[in-house]
Amino acid sequence: QLQASGGGFVQAGGSLRLSCAASGRTFSSYAMGWFRQAPGKEREFVAAISWSGGSTYYADSVKGRFTISRDNAKNTVYLQMNSLKPEDTAVYYCAADTRSSSWYDKGHYYGMDYWGKGTLVTVSS
Repeated sequence: QLQASGGGFVQAGGSLRLSCAASGRTFSSYAMGWFRQAPGKEREFVAAISWSGGSTYYADSVKGRFTISRDNAKNTVYLQMNSLKPEDTAVYYCAADTRSSSWYDKGHYYGMDYWGKGTLVTVSS
């Protein structure tokens, strides 16, 4: 099970750190990622990280502002979000690639197969 937390209400320019805690089994050998879905829009890729943390991937819209990291000892993935904008408002979901079949291509990430419940981030202008 994946449980995202850390969402909330913040003013533009502010920061939040999301956490995704895994339980029930270890996710330390899986690539993990964050996705988001804004009202009325499709879910989109935000950031992903390899199982070791050695490789990270970002959507163009968040590069330089968001940082994904993981602590495999704690079975947790983080998303540090800085310089938040109103367009970052969305429900944020964490996901895992349990089949080792995911890939990154041209700013998008595909193949995550295990999803957790989201956490709402609201950025006011």
